[in-house]
Amino acid sequence: MQIVGYETAIRETGPALVLADDGELTRQSLVSGTTLSYRLGERHCAGRIIAGEHTRCTASAVPYCDHHTDRWPCARCRGQCSKPLANCEKPHALYLAAFAPDVIKVGVTKISRLHDRLREQGADRAAYLEPFADGRLARRREATLAERLSDRVRTATKLSGLHRTVNETVWRRHLDRFDPIDTYRFDYGLDLEHAPIPDTRADGRVRGTKGRVLLLAVGDTTYGVDLRALVGYEVQSDVERAADRQASLGTFSQAE
Repeated sequence: MQIVGYETAIRETGPALVLADDGELTRQSLVSGTTLSYRLGERHCAGRIIAGEHTRCTASAVPYCDHHTDRWPCARCRGQCSKPLANCEKPHALYLAAFAPDVIKVGVTKISRLHDRLREQGADRAAYLEPFADGRLARRREATLAERLSDRVRTATKLSGLHRTVNETVWRRHLDRFDPIDTYRFDYGLDLEHAPIPDTRADGRVRGTKGRVLLLAVGDTTYGVDLRALVGYEVQSDVERAADRQASLGTFSQAE
């Protein structure tokens, strides 16, 4: 069984790990209170999911090899493109997002996905700054702002501020430079006293998720896991390990 993807909390079904076993897909819920009991094994390319079926790949590149990596032309776009995708023609929004305590980034997304995109990133605060008729215009505006504002935030940075709140002074200073159409405040219900310990694991009690960050409690310790860092791992649950041990014991007894 292999972890081949993840779903964030914006879906109606809630956050989840996507597991593949002989081409069949299952969801492992990551709703708060769920207990995970997976041990990580080898990691290799997560393959591809098409029409609900998984195609396995054993290439060593992770989380995906070149053959199974989808190239997203918007990732580095600065508006100097020929609008190659159908999505480029759709109305876009320019936004500011704040991550506790004082990290501010500028970003672009389709207007129809603005709220979802902000939650996917785990933003604490956000502001809808400007609408644009298409993605190219929005990217050009983003590029000018990215000269003095970040346009990406590392997961490690998000983890380090999970127990903090947004610095209101810093947020207002950035917000006052614009005339936002709307502002947002997000609460993920994590209630942390200390920053989680960064780790890559899939065992423990789920305390919650924030974007693609998973919080797992093991005893009195809370770990912060980047869900993308789990993709590609072969895993085995406690139930499967117990069955393997029982089978091994049976084989040993027969040999005697």
